[in-house]
Amino acid sequence: MKERILTSLLTVLVLSTMQAQTGSVPTAPRLVVGITIDQLRADYLEAFAALYGEKGFKRLWREGRIYSNVDYNFTPIDRASALAALYSGTPPARNGIVAGQWLDRSTLRVVTCVDDRNFTGYYTAENTSPQHLQVSTITDELKMATQGRSLVYAIAPYRDEAVMAAGHAADGAFWLNELTGKWCSSTYYGGFPRWLMVYNDNTSTDSRIGNIRWEPLFDKDVYDNPAKEPVFSYSFTDPRKYRRLRMTPCVNEEVNRVTEACLYGTMLGTDQVTDFLSVSYNAGSFQRESGSYSYLEMQDTYARLDKDIASLLECIDKKVGLRNTLIFLTSTGYVDNGSAEDASCRIPTGEFHMHRATALLNMYLMALYGDGQYVEAYNGLQIYIDRKLVERKQLRLKEVLDRSAEFLTDLSGVQRVYTSYDLQLGTWSPEIDPVRNAYNPLCSGDLTVEVSAGWKLMDTDGQSVSIVRQASVNFPLIFLGSGIRPETIHTLVSTDCIAPTLARVMRIRAPNACTAVPITDIR
Repeated sequence: MKERILTSLLTVLVLSTMQAQTGSVPTAPRLVVGITIDQLRADYLEAFAALYGEKGFKRLWREGRIYSNVDYNFTPIDRASALAALYSGTPPARNGIVAGQWLDRSTLRVVTCVDDRNFTGYYTAENTSPQHLQVSTITDELKMATQGRSLVYAIAPYRDEAVMAAGHAADGAFWLNELTGKWCSSTYYGGFPRWLMVYNDNTSTDSRIGNIRWEPLFDKDVYDNPAKEPVFSYSFTDPRKYRRLRMTPCVNEEVNRVTEACLYGTMLGTDQVTDFLSVSYNAGSFQRESGSYSYLEMQDTYARLDKDIASLLECIDKKVGLRNTLIFLTSTGYVDNGSAEDASCRIPTGEFHMHRATALLNMYLMALYGDGQYVEAYNGLQIYIDRKLVERKQLRLKEVLDRSAEFLTDLSGVQRVYTSYDLQLGTWSPEIDPVRNAYNPLCSGDLTVEVSAGWKLMDTDGQSVSIVRQASVNFPLIFLGSGIRPETIHTLVSTDCIAPTLARVMRIRAPNACTAVPITDIR
């Protein structure tokens, strides 16, 4: 009798505990919104805080869970490789997107990461698909988990941003056409939505470009201006107006306009099936192509970013409710280094000409192995060796690459050279790991050159392309909404944890090549 009573009591306790645990598990959000800000920097984000209102960045700091020390686990990083890594939860070594462009070894032509001649465009002549993305993304997994019922859209100024965030199974990826000012897409994603067609016909960027100006958001006395920079004012009237617009913070307001049209033109967040919306902003330097830099313009860029984020949060709150939405915000983790170092500071520098280095390398290999064009091509700091020539001459490829690396390392400005054998089969070390994570045998070169910090990379015309900086760019990861517990965490986290963390919150599988562990305490 006592055993029966004890057994009954235990059963009641176990059931009560299970019910309590079940009741305490937060529900999956109706909508997940990913905000990626190209070239966002934590130092600028903090330095310009006096320019912010209460509903943008400050709201994120008050109500969000902030990871202040975030990093990508590969190098080099650019816009496309960052978005692909964020949404796949894995680096280029696995996802295949080593950069926005690379060299096709079979044709020796530059390939753009989202080019695909099998699909035509809407409102664009570009042929686009995510065919080069070799793994699934968090948005793909959401589509599969809900048997296609989830809605997935990506909106960005640039094509590679939109496609990498949208993944393979999205309902739409939309970007701004730099030639016409219309918002465009690809037939890969099916038909072009009516809500965006109406937007393009009535209120798209091209209908307002003549009235768009980039001027300081506040009076000049509000900004910190120790160098006494003149007040800037830009209009967009020349033939490159839409391309120039995409390089300014004004494009973020254009992104917001289309995002609002998407929220109200679709069924995003209106039922219990989780949907996903990706939004990309720009925080890069407008003057980077000319090699100059304006501190005043950067302050205004972040002030406008704050205003645009506040508008986006308000729109989401009205349409879906922040309590029903999980928002994450982070950066692409790099900065275009277009501006030269101040010569008056006497920082050691030099000029590195890749075309000269490859010409000298070919001469060296000819002296060793006889006549031939051993260096097939180069792209960026990647060198491609003619493997068929090496085979015809009955040479060992590893030996040729090792000798090439030894020669290049002796050139001025070269800090280190990695061969494809080093990156695929070599001994692991903390220094080689980020480079190895960025190497993919399908699209990377046979030799990867690392130029010394502070040196100028020069093009064939002798013009400076960029300045080498090896220092990491500090940026945050912020979660907001849907039961998020506000807190600031300073422990280092990697961006590859974002996708599995979202998967855990949405109760789906992580992307198929993602091996990172999710963050488990955000809610």
